[in-house]
Amino acid sequence: MSVEILDLAALALTAVFFALLYYLHKKKHVDFGVRTILAVGLGLIVGLAFKGHHVYVAAVGTVYAHVVSAVVIPLLIFSIISSITNLGNSVRLKNIGLKTVFFLVLNTFFASLITLVAGVATNIGHGVQYELATDYTAKEVPTFVDTVISLFPQNLASHWANGEVVPIVVFSILVAISYNKLVVKKPEEVAPFKKFIDAGDLVMGRVVSYVISFTPYAVLSLIARAVSRSSPADLIPLLSVLVLAYILCAIQLFVVEGALVKLVGKLDPVRFFKGIWPAATVAFTSQSSVGTIPVTVNQLTKKLGVNEDVAAFGASLGANLGMPGCAGIWPTLLAVFTIHLLGIEYTPVQYAFLVVLAVVVSIGTVGVPGTATITATALFAAAGLPVEAIILLSPISSIVDMARTATNVVGAAAATILVDATEGQLDEAVYNGEAEVPAAEAV
Repeated sequence: MSVEILDLAALALTAVFFALLYYLHKKKHVDFGVRTILAVGLGLIVGLAFKGHHVYVAAVGTVYAHVVSAVVIPLLIFSIISSITNLGNSVRLKNIGLKTVFFLVLNTFFASLITLVAGVATNIGHGVQYELATDYTAKEVPTFVDTVISLFPQNLASHWANGEVVPIVVFSILVAISYNKLVVKKPEEVAPFKKFIDAGDLVMGRVVSYVISFTPYAVLSLIARAVSRSSPADLIPLLSVLVLAYILCAIQLFVVEGALVKLVGKLDPVRFFKGIWPAATVAFTSQSSVGTIPVTVNQLTKKLGVNEDVAAFGASLGANLGMPGCAGIWPTLLAVFTIHLLGIEYTPVQYAFLVVLAVVVSIGTVGVPGTATITATALFAAAGLPVEAIILLSPISSIVDMARTATNVVGAAAATILVDATEGQLDEAVYNGEAEVPAAEAV
């Protein structure tokens, strides 16, 4: 039997599962979140049944990812400008901005601290027999000056093409602030601009809603690809690190974020997880925090009652700042693993300093492509650890990235919820499921 036939067979089974998901949606009116979770299970079946034969199946997920990527930038431009211009009041905007940054950075702190404790307690890396690579080329860490410069827009078309989100966000913020200044002095002259932005935001919202409706099918495709192409031979030697990384992501995702939602937001964490789970699933399968922004915003507003302006601002900023998975858990885990691997004597103060470095690095490398590798490299350089050790865990990095990305997205969503709740803007009726989502807007 040829490879092509098995690829086609995998596609055929996928098509059957697609039909099932469509039937559940149109005929049985099964909830979007339930269908998304079901898609994960169906994807596992396809991936396990047709190991190594995901060429055609993966195409569906790839197309979805490309379309979402195309939508993200215009969505960000319209939604951020619309959000900030709607906020208007500079004091309110300042409060929301500072609170968002605070909760995002707090996520990174907790993630790094928990990882440090778990890594030291389990003695991860001790007794592992590995030789450091001699041909490893360390990924260049941008200097502080270069990082600051890269945050600001230079060529919007280039930023769009390269997926550089932060300069786009900064540009949008500058435009919005400029409008807020002008509208006080020349309201009639800038009114057409506001109408254009609000109309564009409305249209992009509809586009996103339509694209998101295909999420369960994409999730099935992406899960099937991930399972189909994974090699046990690459995982066994580093299984302990892989398992611990997933456990840490789960603790951060469910325990830490759940506790923050409960204690700070005074909200039911179960409701939060139920509402945000589709976004977490998309993040897990796509491994893209930025690409998940449309789904995150949709779930925050439609399912959790978050103010649209706050949701757009928080989700956008959270995709680039305070990433607990990529900037908190992964670099700290790599550092502790390397310390134990090489038998380096570390004092409690030095260990604690790793947490401080992780928080600083998470801010200093915001918006840099390959965030997890960059943050790890920056942390290693700052801590005086051999950056060559990072290559040791590269075989499992992409697998862990699934959990890292989901953790990042849920962390950003939790921070946004907390900002909205503490500002008194959260629609608790929607959050608690007491208010119906308008049918025209429901996914």
